[in-house]
Amino acid sequence: MAITDLIPIPAGINPGLNAARQLTMKSLLGSPRGSFNQDCQPVTNPVLKPMIKMVDVGPFRVTGLEPATTSLKEVIGEIRVEQPDVFAGLGTAGMLCARFVRGSTTAISNHSWGTAIDLTLNGVLDQRGNNRAQEGLARIAPIFNRHGWYWGAGFPTEDAMHFELSDQKIRELHADGVFAGAPPTLAEPALSIGDRGQQVKRLQQKLNELGANLTTDGIFGAGTHAAVVAFQARNGLTPDGIVGRRTREALGL
Repeated sequence: MAITDLIPIPAGINPGLNAARQLTMKSLLGSPRGSFNQDCQPVTNPVLKPMIKMVDVGPFRVTGLEPATTSLKEVIGEIRVEQPDVFAGLGTAGMLCARFVRGSTTAISNHSWGTAIDLTLNGVLDQRGNNRAQEGLARIAPIFNRHGWYWGAGFPTEDAMHFELSDQKIRELHADGVFAGAPPTLAEPALSIGDRGQQVKRLQQKLNELGANLTTDGIFGAGTHAAVVAFQARNGLTPDGIVGRRTREALGL
């Protein structure tokens, strides 16, 4: 089978990993810039900019957050040994790109912090949203996973070309003191406006069971935020639109 052949998304991907939360990224690194749209724009955050580096990771050069590029280089080194035919076809469609998630006006893409990368195989970009993945991407996803990278095939709208540092990996790097000037402790993981993923989709489904009328697209946008605030207000919780431990418990999530 050629590495660009399409296969169904394998079961059991991203074990124990979640996409990095917006609250996690903003509390550690701040917002990359003051405003976003669907186009790639430069990072303007003066704290973040010095951490963005161009690095040779083997088959190509990338520009991204230094801890992410260091980890990526290790991942690709293992791909070279374990999946040499995939390594031979590896290319990239980019790493740093300060913009919203495609189709959203609230979710900041993790490309904006330079912690995500889109890969090509033999110059071919995997099609987003067809619930299939290139064979070669499926073969290297477990290598990314064991280094703490989340595979975008697990998003509600499948994005198999996309890999990003998981929330767990970002928090691990913080615990190791990688992010200079970051707060000494981080709040517990919580869902908030701008997040996306299967956990957001389950949240939307639960809110719909309780009377909301949300599109279960897995993107925590303005409608989901409003439904969370309304639920919190009805149940004696702080109506901040953030789904932390108390709100999750009240929802039965």
